[in-house]
Amino acid sequence: MQWGDKAYYNLNYYLRKKFGCKVFKISLDGGFSCPNRDGKISSGGCIFCSERGSGDFAGNRNLSITEQFYNIKKMMNKKWKQGKYIAYFQAYTNTYAPIEILREKYEEAMSQEGVVGMAIATRPDCLEANVLELLHEFNEKTYIWVELGLQTSNEYTARKINRGYNLYTFEKAVYNLRKKNIDVVAHVIMGLPGENQSDMINTVKYISNQDIQGVKFHLLHLMKHTPMVKLYNEGKLKFMRQQEYVDIICMALSNIRSDVVIHRLTGDSPRDLLIEPKWSLKKWEILNEIDKAMKDKDIYQGIYCN
Repeated sequence: MQWGDKAYYNLNYYLRKKFGCKVFKISLDGGFSCPNRDGKISSGGCIFCSERGSGDFAGNRNLSITEQFYNIKKMMNKKWKQGKYIAYFQAYTNTYAPIEILREKYEEAMSQEGVVGMAIATRPDCLEANVLELLHEFNEKTYIWVELGLQTSNEYTARKINRGYNLYTFEKAVYNLRKKNIDVVAHVIMGLPGENQSDMINTVKYISNQDIQGVKFHLLHLMKHTPMVKLYNEGKLKFMRQQEYVDIICMALSNIRSDVVIHRLTGDSPRDLLIEPKWSLKKWEILNEIDKAMKDKDIYQGIYCN
């Protein structure tokens, strides 16, 4: 099976088919917080999460949504002259605010020229009934997807990384979103502390059995000023080598449903904040190695998925 020139159902292929042109994500910082940081659940946050709430490539939260959008669009247009846009609320928890503020931010993003959809990154435990209704309202007018940070299906690992919710909460969020016909994208991190290959593939099989429409695979990064630095200094962190990561991603792709859109195969981290693994900075090299490995092994997405 092939999706364009890839052996997996990649986001670029999906968006081109849906909208008939190149579509770019504009990463925004809505100025929100997170219940895993402000004391509602915890004050430490997930141990891997950066100071900018995993929105290190998003816009400047001190600027309006319109200003952020314009600045990033202008930068992207230097490389790609034409296309449409997905307004991507990336930093922190983007459904964690009074409903009036959420509506205002979402409407401002959707009013930007060329925007054809919206992506909202959040936590499964931040989807109250009024938020679901708001998302449903926007989904009736445009295309949206909601990203949920699962990271792992292993409850022990989840407690270790201070995720702050259990699997039932994730499953309930997926169910509630799908009832509203809203697409769900799950985040998975490969190489979490203490996890082996079996744990990671179990997570892949778990999400493949959920009613999700997309997945983002991330490589575990150690960034400065994160709680995980303490584990690193104590010698308790082990990072995958590049070939190990390529192999586990190939295995993951072959074990996930072929209708699940692959939004990401490796994570990004700013060079000045990254501690380990340094090889992760070579993003295009990693992606090319994954393509080559799948071709050499003669495998494609879903080949081993029941």
